[in-house]
Amino acid sequence: MVGLAVALVAAVLAGVAFGAVSVPPGEILGALGRTFGGQGRSLADAVVLDLRLPRVLLAALVGASLALAGVLYQALFRNPLADPYVLGVSSGAGLGATLALTVFGTSFAARALGVPVGAFLGAVLTMLLVVRLASRRGRVDATSLLLAGIAISYTLSALTSFVLVFERQTMTSVVFWMMGGLGNRTWGHVWLLTAMFAVGALVPLLYHRELDLMLLGDERAGQLGVRVERFKLLALAAASLVVAGAVSVSGLIGFVGLMVPHMMRLVVGPRHRLLLPASVLAGAVTLVMADLLARVVLAPVEIPVGIVTALAGGPFFIWLLVRKERAR
Repeated sequence: MVGLAVALVAAVLAGVAFGAVSVPPGEILGALGRTFGGQGRSLADAVVLDLRLPRVLLAALVGASLALAGVLYQALFRNPLADPYVLGVSSGAGLGATLALTVFGTSFAARALGVPVGAFLGAVLTMLLVVRLASRRGRVDATSLLLAGIAISYTLSALTSFVLVFERQTMTSVVFWMMGGLGNRTWGHVWLLTAMFAVGALVPLLYHRELDLMLLGDERAGQLGVRVERFKLLALAAASLVVAGAVSVSGLIGFVGLMVPHMMRLVVGPRHRLLLPASVLAGAVTLVMADLLARVVLAPVEIPVGIVTALAGGPFFIWLLVRKERAR
């Protein structure tokens, strides 16, 4: 865990230091010192404090949020392929954000309040629909869950595109959600996602034992004292909240919630007392480095970070499918 924390600090420093204009580590520390000391700010200070640092911290928060949601979904459904993107929750949040922009416009108030609320409602309703479609006699079938999530994801993406046909004024803003990106983010976005992540993380923090018991199956968990249906709703609401927060500030970024929990499960084991913090830290490191790669690989052209994660996540998803099939 200490190693992951050190890796996160190193990733944040690298993310702030490198880009179209490189900033030496000494300048970064100097910018922070001058800000807290009330001294005048240089151009390098503005690059660090107004552009790079909020973007890098937001990348860490988005990665942590998606990884946390992935851990929750995989535990609740006992399905290693469950993640916000595959289950369609990210697409639902994206459609909710799109409708919020269409109805309320692109003003600051709409972005600050309407988009997060729309994204949260879209995420929750999508998750409930996917679970309902995958349920058979009160049980959620793993294969049906995966197929329903993929089908709903494509359907919601098509609906988002359909809305854009008639709302060309919001097209530029919504394309941001479709591709996933962290450009032009401010401290306001950082504080918004920090608040949503803090609230959503309370559930797994307080109920990690229940998550362990859920891996034994609904019936066995109930026998051991878990109020299964109530806990599922609570955990799904927490996961949907952090996904909605991530989507509202960064758009559709896939596969982080799928890859990171798997990698951390191999390192720390399945106990959620360790798996949750490890996944949160690793998710933060993963997306900070993915965003750094998106900024520097074709500099000064910037690649949407959603493309980078998809290029890495696609082969990983195929590997998981093959591995699961061979394990049967």
